[in-house]
Amino acid sequence: MSIILFLAVAAIVVAGGFLGAFIWATKDGQYDDTYTPSVRMLFDNPVQSPEAKIKKDE
Repeated sequence: MSIILFLAVAAIVVAGGFLGAFIWATKDGQYDDTYTPSVRMLFDNPVQSPEAKIKKDE
């Protein structure tokens, strides 16, 4: 019986830790922008010619 109580308390402590980490990440701004990462791969980067790369390096 004592092991069940120990496991219940341990589960509550672990769940509280995860809840605290989630609240901390939310307040820190981790989840502010949810739209841009999903469409970032759709934006094309401008293609540069090899001559433009050489001039840039000089």
